[in-house]
Formats: sequence, C-alpha cells, structure tokens
Amino acid sequence: MELEMASMASAIGVSIPVLRFLLCFVATIPVSFLWRLVPGTLAKHIYAGLSGAALSCLSFGFSSNLHFLIPMSAGYGSMLLCRRYCGILTFFVGFGYLIGCHVYYMSGDAWKEGGIDATGALMVLTLKVISCAINYNDGLLREEGLREAQKKNRLIHCPSIIEYFGYCLCCGSHFAGPVYEMKDYLDWTEKKGIWAHSEDRPSPSPYVATLRALIQAATCMGIYLYLVPHYPLSRFNEPIYYEWGFWKRLHYQYMSGFTARWKYYFIWSISEASVIISGLGFSGWSDSSPPKPQWEHAKNVDILGVELATSAVQLPIVWNIQVSTWLRYYVYERLIQKGKKPGFFQLLATQTVSAVWHGLYPGYIIFFVQSALMIAGSRVIYRWQQAVSPKNAIFRKMLTFINFAYTLLVLNYSCIGFQVLSFKETLASYQSVYFVGTIVPIVFILMGYIIKPARPVRPKVQKSQ
Repeated sequence: MELEMASMASAIGVSIPVLRFLLCFVATIPVSFLWRLVPGTLAKHIYAGLSGAALSCLSFGFSSNLHFLIPMSAGYGSMLLCRRYCGILTFFVGFGYLIGCHVYYMSGDAWKEGGIDATGALMVLTLKVISCAINYNDGLLREEGLREAQKKNRLIHCPSIIEYFGYCLCCGSHFAGPVYEMKDYLDWTEKKGIWAHSEDRPSPSPYVATLRALIQAATCMGIYLYLVPHYPLSRFNEPIYYEWGFWKRLHYQYMSGFTARWKYYFIWSISEASVIISGLGFSGWSDSSPPKPQWEHAKNVDILGVELATSAVQLPIVWNIQVSTWLRYYVYERLIQKGKKPGFFQLLATQTVSAVWHGLYPGYIIFFVQSALMIAGSRVIYRWQQAVSPKNAIFRKMLTFINFAYTLLVLNYSCIGFQVLSFKETLASYQSVYFVGTIVPIVFILMGYIIKPARPVRPKVQKSQ
C-alpha cells in the first residue's frame, strides 16, 4: 500500500502525507452525499461528527482529533458556564491555542516543503466555535439595535452536545471550509428555513452544481500543474532572478502569485462540491423564471472576480468569501462604535486578526498589513471615480482602469510575502522591485488627503403634500 502511495505521490509531484490528505479531502464528496441518506435528525448529527473525525484521523492521525477537542471544549464549556462572556472567552482561548499549534508545528514551513498537518482544519474549526459562542452571547441582547447578521445568526438556546459535535466536525467543510453558522447548520439538519420542504417548491437538486464545481476543480488543478514548473517559488532565492531587469522581476512576481492562486481555487472547488452535494450549500432560489437553486453558502471564491477585480475593495468579497464574511461579522463590524463610521483602524485590526489566524510568520503579517494599505489606496481611487460626472465617461473609465492596474500590481507584489513567509525573503523580493507595491498605495492614500473630491450631487426628494 505504501509503495502504491509513493508511486502515485511521485507521479503528481506531492509528498505521501499530502496525497493522503488529498484522497481524504476528495472523499468528503461521497461522504457528504451519504449524509442525505441518513434517517433522522439525531443520526445526521452523529454521522456529520463521526465522518469528519474519521477522515481527520485517516488524513492527519488520531492526535488531530485531540487538538480539535481543546477549542471545542473551551467553546462549549464557556457557553454552559459563562454565557455573558462566552464569546470573548472563546475568541481568545481559540486563537491562543491555534497560535500555539502554529508555532509548535511551524505549519507554514511544513506546507512550503510539501508537508501537511491538522492546523489547516483547526483554523476552520476555530472560526466555527468562536462564531457559535458569540451568537449564543448575542442571544442575551435585545433585538433592537442589532445588525441584520446578528439578528439572523443569534442563538437563543444552547445547542446540545450532539448538535455541537456535528456542527464542528461536519466533514464537508471540516478540512478547508467554507465556514458556516450554527443556525444554518441546525436549519439544514432539521429541514427548517430555506431547507424546509413545501408543496409548491421541490427540494433543490445539487447534482448539476456539484458537477460544475468538480469540472472547475479539475481545470484549476490542470492549470496549476502546468504553471508551477515554469514559475517555482525557489526562483526568488536564485541569483538569476536578481540578474533580471525591473520589468521581468515584476512580471515574475505577478506570475508567481497567479500560479499559486490556482492551488487555492482547486481546494475550494472541491470543498464547494462537497458542501453542495450535502445540501448545506443551498442559499435560496433565484428571482428568474423558472427559479433556479443558488448555492452561495458553498462558494468560497469567484475566480474571475479575483483575477479581473477592478478595485482592491472587491477582493474580500470574491476571495476566501466565507472567511471574509466571518471577519466582517465578528471583527470589523464589532469594532465600529455606534454613531461612527469605520476607518483605517477597523480595517487594519481585521487584517491583523486574519494574519494571526494564518500563522505568526512575518510574511503573513506583512501581507495583511499590505492588504490594508492596498484597500485604503483603492478606496481613494474609487472616491475619485464616484466624483466624476457620468457625462465624462472617458475619464471615469480611465480611473476604473487605473484602479484595476493598481489592484493587479499591489496584490501580486504583496502576495509574495504570503508565499515565502520569512522576513528576509519577503523583504528581498519587495526590494527587488524597489518596494513599488508599498510606495504606490501610500502615495494614493496621501493624495486622498490632498485631492478631496466633492461629494456626488444627490437629487432632492420633494416632501409629499
């Protein structure tokens, strides 16, 4: 068996641990399909939890489930014993344990060298236990004054231990997301809300959408396997890279980031197929005639939206979508004081939490600080766009193109830090292109204080007599 695994791993250019993970990861699709056949709500919760634990054990070893028990126990214990503070307690305990695992396993280095461990799944689990605790905390608050997301996701009653177990380890999203809410998980399992059966509308069929996600996954893996030999990450440490001119180095940075993204597109497409076929990915019906089922709960990336983004502000909406939504609901919006508008502090704090969630590598932290600068600079360009009269279409299109080029430049420059991770390599790669991706956003941010466009004129609404 090991010999067969070794030959298979060699054929696709990965290590045996990564191959084992990929096989278990792809297995989440048939395992998620079988969930539909399990009778009874209680049995579905047990199956969801046991199937996720079993696949984790096969992929990472038995110790992985022991790691998962720590944040799960902390979250559930705080909900039972200290509801008023369970959200904040789970947040710090969950992130503290995750950071400890990142440091102990040096997961970023392991991933770079072709290894794999349970910290990726632990990252997803941490977000789920935190959101569950915060939503149970929100159940104490009056509905007036709550944001729409809080009203929708808050939990009035504590979920049972079996419900919590199934929610945390449900295999479809356990390995790589997408993150989902406890309220949605319970409604899906109990056939309530949008999952409720009705006579006028049949249950949505997941098979076409699943097939589409699988084709997308195969395409992404094919593109990645084709590109990665041409644009290896190791090139940044080779003398030949520094012999190139500025434009060739900048082009290589773009292609390196472009190549790496297809790996994530593949992973998220497999997750999407798994969550769709289980039914959990269903998000409602379209307004078209006839109505079509939508699967936004399963969607974690919009590939064209990322590659053709006309503004850096759009990137959190189209990249790692469910984690971006989590960060918005549980970090960004909760840092905004009532009656005040969000500013750069909320943006930087959110990006810092995202960096810490990924791991305490300098490359991650630098990347997310860069992201905050990138988004802030893009907002300046967008405000200039909005201030231009629609009659001046040419100038408005020019600003749109500038924002597109700006996003393309700064994103692919910044993401090198996300890939190489070390401070020395990140600094060297940025320095090789004269820190252009850092200087340009700062210049635009400063120009935003100097060139302040007038607010677009809004038509006055006449009072009805």
